Amino acid sequence: MTPRVSIIMGSTSDMPVMESACKFFDEMEIPFEVNALSAHRTPDEVVEFAKSAHTRGIEVIIAGAGMAAALPGVIAAETPLPVIGVPIKGSVLEGLDATFAIMQMPPGIPVATVAINGALNAAVLAMQIMANGDKALQEKVVAYKQGLKGKIVKANKDLAEIKFRFKTN
Repeated sequence: MTPRVSIIMGSTSDMPVMESACKFFDEMEIPFEVNALSAHRTPDEVVEFAKSAHTRGIEVIIAGAGMAAALPGVIAAETPLPVIGVPIKGSVLEGLDATFAIMQMPPGIPVATVAINGALNAAVLAMQIMANGDKALQEKVVAYKQGLKGKIVKANKDLAEIKFRFKTN
């Protein structure tokens, strides 16, 4: 199957964070690809990837990066596709450096930014973007959101049971 989403990370050390996006796309049966590309170590490859992604059927790019977090911005500068940046928590500034770098894009080069280590939210946002023109995917979005609601309803029932047990003891 042709991938619809490309998940890019600056290094394979980012995979533990980006894995939640991969799992989500697997569960939703959305074809995706995963690559490691560095804006600083492989700049030519990043530009080539960004320029050609739309010609290969990619609809949304998720780019995870830490520290200076140049990767999402470089990709956004070179592609017509929506780019979602995932700031990766680093050891020095706990991911704030990456968050600020991804958020501070110049006019005309937007990058949607999710929370630090927020790869799952990036995947959900990518699905919502693609669902605008895809009725079957829109139904998956609705079902996913209903599932979230169901989890909270169940959690409240469980909490009510705990509260009841404390009152009766």
